[in-house]
Amino acid sequence: MNKFGLYGKFIVEDGERDTLVNILLEAAESMEKLPECEIYLVNIAEDESNAVYVYEVWADENAHQASLSLETTQTLIKRAKPIITGMERINTLTTRGGKGI
Repeated sequence: MNKFGLYGKFIVEDGERDTLVNILLEAAESMEKLPECEIYLVNIAEDESNAVYVYEVWADENAHQASLSLETTQTLIKRAKPIITGMERINTLTTRGGKGI
């Protein structure tokens, strides 16, 4: 089994972390309709008040790319962009298996 995984970090303006968390949780909810999206987790670190981490696992990279063009995804991106001050793709991963897959 080879799946496409991403681990990313968003940096937001002061006081906007919860706003981005809520937007990303809406994104996670919309991913429920896409069987190609197997995991979409939104995380925070208590010692980073302006950071939100997202871990995703997809059937393949094409499925992930296709999700970015969906109308729902584009709407959420437009809402999030004004408060995001930085993004970092921590790693692109090849998921081989484990609990939850």
